[in-house]
Amino acid sequence: MRCRISRCVAETIRSDARAAAPREACGLLFGAAREITAAQVAENVSETPETRFEIDPRALFAAMRSERSGGPEIAGYWHSHPSGDATPSATDAAMAAPDGKLWLIVAGEAITAWQAGEGGLHGRFEAVELAVED
Repeated sequence: MRCRISRCVAETIRSDARAAAPREACGLLFGAAREITAAQVAENVSETPETRFEIDPRALFAAMRSERSGGPEIAGYWHSHPSGDATPSATDAAMAAPDGKLWLIVAGEAITAWQAGEGGLHGRFEAVELAVED
């Protein structure tokens, strides 16, 4: 599968990740499985934010309510690996529901995309080609 994201949205995610380091940054993706049209930063409410992320439930529930009311569709989630690479970890896989949502991971300038499902890396993630476009 291939997914498009604008350079502006990708740079916003990178910028938020840099600002949060050495903590993991996280947030929501909007659009569809094949095109991310927007991203939102959310507070990382994990008890160990240097090594894990947990999207603030208030932000997630607000986005879900908005989606049900005709707002933007939640395409997935993003988070950073400030001291690692842009590959999902076993912890990421344990947290991910096999719901087809996209997971973007940023490490430095690298951004990778993954679709959560029933197979692939760690039994949960299939790689998605991410096309950053102007």
